[in-house]
Parts: sequence; C-alpha cells; structure tokens
Amino acid sequence: MTTVTPAWRAAASAPIARAITSIAVHCTATREGQPFHVADVRAWHKAQGWSDIGYHFLVALDGKIEIGRPKAQAGAHVAGHNAASVGIVYVGGVAKDGKTPKDTRTPEQKAAMVDLLRVLKAAHPGAIVQGHRDYPKVAKACPSFDAKREYATL
Repeated sequence: MTTVTPAWRAAASAPIARAITSIAVHCTATREGQPFHVADVRAWHKAQGWSDIGYHFLVALDGKIEIGRPKAQAGAHVAGHNAASVGIVYVGGVAKDGKTPKDTRTPEQKAAMVDLLRVLKAAHPGAIVQGHRDYPKVAKACPSFDAKREYATL
C-alpha cells in the first residue's frame, strides 16, 4: 500500500535556498465563522497591487491546509522580515462584530496549525515561531492570541 503525502506537507518540508529564521503566524482578520480560502486571500492581495498572496500557507475553518505563495519565494506578510520568514495564516481572528480581535480558531484549525508548524520547524529547526504582533514595530493584535507562548515548545 502506498501512502500519499499531502501537497501541503511536501511543500512545507521542501528544502529551499533562503535561510528561514522565523515563522510568522497571522489571522485573516475576517469575522468568526466566515469561510475564506487561498483563492479569496490571493484575490484580495492582488486587488491591493501585490504580485500574489502574501502568505505561504492558509489554515481554513475545517482545518484544511492550503498552499499559498511558494515557500521558496519570500512572502509579503511582515514588513522588513519577509526574506527570512515563512508566513502562515488562519481564517478568522475577529469577532462577529468585524472589529474586535478574538481567537476564533476552531479545534480543527488548532490541530492543523500544530501539525503544519511541526513540519515547518523540522525543515527549519532554528526558526522562531511567533505571532505577527511579536515582530518589531508591529502595532496589531494579529493573530489575536499569543502564538509565541503557545508554540514555544514545538
């Protein structure tokens, strides 16, 4: 029996030429429970004049991990830190009012994010996992939870 490796796992574990020193955890800043996918974020970013989606991986509400920008390419997710980071984003991060930051991760998203981060850490063992808000000069609540603390032991 052959085991098929999910595309996201192969993409996350693939060796790349650029050195990765951090893994940035983001939220889409969309309302709790509102479905969003890579195609939606890609269209959103391209409408802002970007060349592609800024994140390398997206974790949907059901826990499905979708591939965004190729990991070999620098992302567009943390100003001044894109060249040496990988960006992952979960769908949500804002309460139903559309304004209040809130950890809206579903149990499926939480499990998928740990799985994805473990694969990325295995591929880039020196990388620090932290939230967007933990980078210097970032005044945002993103990802609406303390990613640095939650993933410190990965």
